Amino acid sequence: MSVKELPRKEANVLNGHEGAVLAARFNSDGNYCLSCGKDRTIRLWNPHRGIHIKTYKAHGREVRDVHVTPDNSKLCSCGGDRQIFFWDVSTGRVIRKFRGHDGEVNAVKFNEYASVVVSAGYDRSLRAWDCRSHSTEPIQIIDSFLDTVMSVCLTKTEIIGGSVDGTVRTFDIRIGREISDDLGQPVNCISMSNDGNCILASCLDSTLRLLDRSTGELLQEYKGHTCKSYKMDCCLTNNDAHVIGGSEDGSIFFWDLVDASVVSKFRAHSSVG
Repeated sequence: MSVKELPRKEANVLNGHEGAVLAARFNSDGNYCLSCGKDRTIRLWNPHRGIHIKTYKAHGREVRDVHVTPDNSKLCSCGGDRQIFFWDVSTGRVIRKFRGHDGEVNAVKFNEYASVVVSAGYDRSLRAWDCRSHSTEPIQIIDSFLDTVMSVCLTKTEIIGGSVDGTVRTFDIRIGREISDDLGQPVNCISMSNDGNCILASCLDSTLRLLDRSTGELLQEYKGHTCKSYKMDCCLTNNDAHVIGGSEDGSIFFWDLVDASVVSKFRAHSSVG
């Protein structure tokens, strides 16, 4: 994707939420997206045609994150009610509720086989839940963080968490090893490069930081946006050529991966709230 191919103009506006939208997530092939927010609902859309397909209601508080399985059959969600909901996409029914976090839950992710959900919580823990078992107890608890865990990424063998304690911690599930990279600033979102070699971390000093996963080396920093008080997503484009991040003024920034120059930015929203 060259600079010319980066998105620049609004294609559609999806109206329906009655309050702030806290997350928007495409499915794996990009044909559908899910959104969730303060109105306690999850909504499924065809964003390319601007069509609202279904609403999922069961949460008792705001919904902070949602993730869908690769085959689009199940989704998981989390939020202020401290629970992880595991849903059937087509029927809209809740298959299971996972309880165990001692505070609000900030993020959820399926593993690639959609057999496990991992959640990140205000209680300073990451918890893994077995979607195939009828047990509502977590199969693993990782509680070495010193503050809120805001974001989680998964590989085939690792769980990676980003925390307000300023660390990105990688847990190798096979050998029980933990590696901690201290960024010195609160981390509110982490995202993996598509080649799996790097982690991009959004920090609350208005800086995105790119880490080499194998060495922990800080490869690059991306600045120009404002990120001081809100959780805002960051990611890399599908060929890892550009870094994308939100800004509290409602803008979306695009940086060149290598030289960290701002190659594009536009106003997507009037404000962050």
